[in-house]
Amino acid sequence: MKSIYYFIFATLVVILFGCGPKNKLPDPLEAGWEGKKVCEVLEENEHVRVLKCTFPPGVGHEKHFHPRHFGYTLVGGKMKIEDDEGVREVDIPTGFSFYNESIKWHQVENIGDSTSVYLIVEPK
Repeated sequence: MKSIYYFIFATLVVILFGCGPKNKLPDPLEAGWEGKKVCEVLEENEHVRVLKCTFPPGVGHEKHFHPRHFGYTLVGGKMKIEDDEGVREVDIPTGFSFYNESIKWHQVENIGDSTSVYLIVEPK
C-alpha cells in the first residue's frame, strides 16, 4: 500500500514540476558575448517580451536557444550563423522578418563591417 502512495506522489511531482531534461542553454536575453549583454528588454508583460539585440562588427551571440518568436531586422549586416545544420555566412538585409516556432540552439557573429540590430518578439 505504501508503494502506491509513493507512485502517486512521484506522478504528481512530474505533472506539477516536470521531470524531463531542461535546456541548459541561456535564452536570448541571458546569452551575451564575452561576458557582455547584446540584448535589452524593450517591453515585457504577461503577453509578450520584446528584445532589441545589437551586434557591432566582431560581436556575436553565444550559443543559446529561442522559444517561439518573430524577428525583424532593424539594421542588416553579414552574420556567421552556426546551428545543427552547420556553419554559414548570411547577408541579412534591413527590413527582413522571420518567424520560428523555436530554435534548439544557435550562435551568431557579426562578420561584417557595420553594426547589425534586430528586434525579437516572443509571445508568452
